[in-house]
Amino acid sequence: MALLAVVSGVGLVVDDRVLVGAPIWFKPFKFSVSFVAYGLSLAWMLSLLDRGRRAGWWAGTVVAAASVVEMAIITGQVVRGKRSHFNHATPFDEALFNAMAVTVVVLWLATLAIAVLLLRARIADRASAWAMRCGTALALAGAAIGFLMTQPAPGQTRGSSSVVGAHSVGVPDGGPSMPLTGWSTTGGDLRVPHFVGMHALQLLPLLLMVLTALASRPRFARLADGRVRLRLVLVASTAYAAAFALVTWQALRAQPLIHPDGVTLTAAALILAATAAGTCAALRRSPTTTVPSQEVDETKELAA
Repeated sequence: MALLAVVSGVGLVVDDRVLVGAPIWFKPFKFSVSFVAYGLSLAWMLSLLDRGRRAGWWAGTVVAAASVVEMAIITGQVVRGKRSHFNHATPFDEALFNAMAVTVVVLWLATLAIAVLLLRARIADRASAWAMRCGTALALAGAAIGFLMTQPAPGQTRGSSSVVGAHSVGVPDGGPSMPLTGWSTTGGDLRVPHFVGMHALQLLPLLLMVLTALASRPRFARLADGRVRLRLVLVASTAYAAAFALVTWQALRAQPLIHPDGVTLTAAALILAATAAGTCAALRRSPTTTVPSQEVDETKELAA
C-alpha cells in the first residue's frame, strides 16, 4: 500500500485526467494511504494478543488479502479510465464492482474477528485495552457506512442505470467539493462518517499514547494513575461515538459538513458540554488512594 501511494502520487502529477469531478489518481492515493494506517494499526493490536494469536494471524492475513484485491480493482479501473465504485455500465464493470463488494464484506468480517479477539484479550493496561476495543468497534461502524452508499440514489434503478449508488446525499456525485477530502459542499456526504469512524482505529490509541507521555511530566502527574487514563479513554470514546452519530445524521439529512444548521450545531454543543463535564469528572483522583495503579501493582509484587 505504501508503494501504491507513491505510484498514485506520481499519477496525480503526470496524469491530468479527471473522473467524477476529481483527479483520476486521487482515489487510489487516498485508499492506499488509508490502508497503510489501517494495516499498521491492526498489526500493532494483534501483537498484543495473549491468546488466539493463530486466529488473529489468519484474520490479519484475510484483511491484507482483501485489501490487495480491493486496490487491484480500483487501480485497474483508473488505468482503464473508468470509475470503480457503483459502476454498472457494462457486465465487466458490474462484475468488478460486485467483486469489490465481496472483498469489503470479507474485510469487515475479518476485522470483526479481530475485535472479538481484542475483547477477550487480557491486556495489563486497561486504558490501552479499551482504547483498542472502542477504536475497533467504531472502525467497524464507520466501515459499515459504505453499505449505505451502495443503495440507489434518486433517479437510479437497479438493472437499468449505469451507476447505482453514490457518496453524496441530495446532490449528484462530482459537484462542488472541499479541497483534499473531496467531500460535497452542497449536500450530504456519507464519506464523512465513513472517514470519522474508520480512523477511530488510530485516533483513540493515539490519544492514549499522548496521555501516557504526559503522565511522566510533574505538571500532569494525575495522568500517572491508570484509572484516570481509563476514565479519560472511555469519555473520549463516548464523545467520538456521539460525533460519529452526529455526522452520520447530518449526512443523511443531505447537509454539507461545513454548512451545519441550528439543530446540528445544538447537538454538537451538547456533545462538547457533556465531554467537558466527563473529562473534569474523569480527572478526579480516586478517593481510596493517590498512588498510581502501576506503582500499587509493583508494590504488591515486591511484597509477595
